[in-house]
Amino acid sequence: MRIHRHRHRKPKFEIPAFSVNRKIKSEEVRVIDAEKNMLGVMSTNDALKLAAEKGLDLIEVSPKANPPVCRLMDYGNFKYQKEKEMRKQRAASKAVETKGIRLSLKIGTNDFDVRLKQATKFLEKGNKVRIEMILRGREKAHRDRASEVFNRFVEEIGKEYEVKIESPVKAMHGRLHMIIARVK
Repeated sequence: MRIHRHRHRKPKFEIPAFSVNRKIKSEEVRVIDAEKNMLGVMSTNDALKLAAEKGLDLIEVSPKANPPVCRLMDYGNFKYQKEKEMRKQRAASKAVETKGIRLSLKIGTNDFDVRLKQATKFLEKGNKVRIEMILRGREKAHRDRASEVFNRFVEEIGKEYEVKIESPVKAMHGRLHMIIARVK
């Protein structure tokens, strides 16, 4: 049996739905023409007639206003402009990644310094850092020593950057982890 991987593909960005022409439910609307001039408040039917005369669509731009604000404009052009704005916003916003660093209970000083340098690089780039430690065997009895290693690590990073602890040390089945981020 073939697996359809791309059947339910979501759009890359979502454009908010706008009521157009006959789908506008309110009885009165504030109308703006194609040149962005205010035409005033009028009944929806009158606004639709005006739009039909000019060969344009009546688009509800601000439905929450009282009365709702509608604009006379070509709907295809309007939709294209909104898509363009969304693409621009999407390109401008960068998702913050969470990078991981794994420590151990018996970590040496050089290894500790290497992990410290990695964490500072991640924080420089604006990413969050997830510090993780896996306790094996009898190490599970020494969680207090593990928290000391975490505290020492955060202190060392704190000397270089101002850091906030987003998620304190949490234990789950012999794994300890915490998330830190740089204060901007």
